Amino acid sequence: MSVTLPARALLFDCDGVLVDSDKSVIASWSRWAQVYGLDPDEVAAAVHGRRSADTVRLLIPPALRAEALTAIDAFELEDAAQVTAVPGAADLLTSLPQGTWAVVTSGTRALATARLKASGLPVPFVLVTADDVTDGKPHPEGYLSGAKALGTPIEHTVVLEDSTSGIEAARRAGVGGVVGVGERALVTDADVVVADLRSLRWSGEGLLSAENHLRPVTPPARTPPADSAAQTR
Repeated sequence: MSVTLPARALLFDCDGVLVDSDKSVIASWSRWAQVYGLDPDEVAAAVHGRRSADTVRLLIPPALRAEALTAIDAFELEDAAQVTAVPGAADLLTSLPQGTWAVVTSGTRALATARLKASGLPVPFVLVTADDVTDGKPHPEGYLSGAKALGTPIEHTVVLEDSTSGIEAARRAGVGGVVGVGERALVTDADVVVADLRSLRWSGEGLLSAENHLRPVTPPARTPPADSAAQTR
């Protein structure tokens, strides 16, 4: 059964949605964990959907945080060349009219740009990064900013995300629908979960998801939170 999510614009997370950066992320954060005497597996489990600054704040004492943040940002940039595009990402992005999509990521602008370029994907005109927000996901600020920059009411956007914190951010922002990408999204309330982007098509009126779902869900009606609606008027 196909699912159509009405939308005027799409808001994409980057890592795990447009680019497959898992190996790069694990390599970078494992190196970093060893420097700071942390368990690499525990660190790797904590990073998805978070800004590097928020992960560092969670794991490192205050006196070492600035140094530790500089170190992980450098490691991730060094490893950015390892990433590849998620299957279907290039075809979907090139099918979208100009001004109908943005990337909202927990990565820095430098890192997001490096990963998109390494994977052969276009860098969007609207790119909301960790450098542009006061609060990272699951706070809705990033998605609200992305929709505002596109000039699209947040309730007329669809978000594509892979992480629990990212999907929570989308819901809190009051988006019209959420597509979960990859197995991490199976534990979320995404309207539909797909393995990658190959089954997705832009119809001109929204996002069409074909039948090869990891988990299809009938999109429920939702009312945007009052504070989110106010910010988009």
